Amino acid sequence: MIGLHPRQSRIDTPGALHHIIARGIERRQIFDDDQDRYSFLERIAMILKETLTTCYAWALIPNHFHLLLKTGTVPAATVMQRLLTGHALAYNRRHGRNGHLFQNRYKSILCQEDPYFFQLVRYIHLNPLRAGLVKDLTHLDKYPFSGHGVIMGRHRQDWQSSDAVLAYFGSRKDSARSGYRAFVARGIDQGKRLDLSGGGFIRSIGGWDAVKVLRKTGGQAKSDERILGNSDFVSRTLSEDKEAVARQYTLRSRGVDVDVIAQRVARLLHLPVDEVWALGRYKHLVTARSLICYWAVRELGVSQVSLARRFNISEVAISKSVRRGAEIVKREGYDLGVS
Repeated sequence: MIGLHPRQSRIDTPGALHHIIARGIERRQIFDDDQDRYSFLERIAMILKETLTTCYAWALIPNHFHLLLKTGTVPAATVMQRLLTGHALAYNRRHGRNGHLFQNRYKSILCQEDPYFFQLVRYIHLNPLRAGLVKDLTHLDKYPFSGHGVIMGRHRQDWQSSDAVLAYFGSRKDSARSGYRAFVARGIDQGKRLDLSGGGFIRSIGGWDAVKVLRKTGGQAKSDERILGNSDFVSRTLSEDKEAVARQYTLRSRGVDVDVIAQRVARLLHLPVDEVWALGRYKHLVTARSLICYWAVRELGVSQVSLARRFNISEVAISKSVRRGAEIVKREGYDLGVS
């Protein structure tokens, strides 16, 4: 009898780098034509801007897409919920269909930036070539539905952080693009790399070369299929995630909920409790709302959807409040005051 293991929760921390892969349900297409693709790009541009999420690499394939994102104060799960839900609704409405468009679980791999950042950028941008959507690198340079063409200066997407990639290859854009393109070309023969997109234990310790070294030396490594990085990075990430989950559990076990956070904010700002829930653009109301949203999301793991219902405002407004709350806490040195 085969034992069934519950699926592990995704790992996310502010400023984390994520390789995200979302596939159509039953391998069906999620982009039927260019109109679907351009609609998706307009949506991601809006969401990334509103959540201050950075995108370094991306590629659209007919039945899936890849993103390399660095989160800000808004969790990757919130970004993806808005992106997937919005695209599915628009796609279904346009094509006259009902039901789920995406698999229930998109894949999110938290990545160690050094040494994997540029390998991930290259791997993601070569996806259209591996999928046969373009026949060679010259055509990939001009392909409008991958971040490679943006880095090469053939297309413009203001939401993609191209300069951060090019800066590694030189200070002058022309020579930097040449260096980047040569780097991408060297990855063509590597094919599909499970260590970068779904190799479980092998991925977590740095690929087959690392496995061979460990076998020769009799060594062991800490691993987790949700993480791409060396053993130290995996251990540190799991420890930080465990601490965050433990803190959420401790706070909730002590009766801390959104209302308790609101009471703390009211005392902190010397306001009546009812007033911290009031809508408006007055500075004290904006500050109160921002602190509640930030601490609820980051300390308790409350979803932004539920906060939007509670405040009777949009998820976009909640995302902005979370971001603003993080800035206020950092600037003023505020503390939740509950341990």
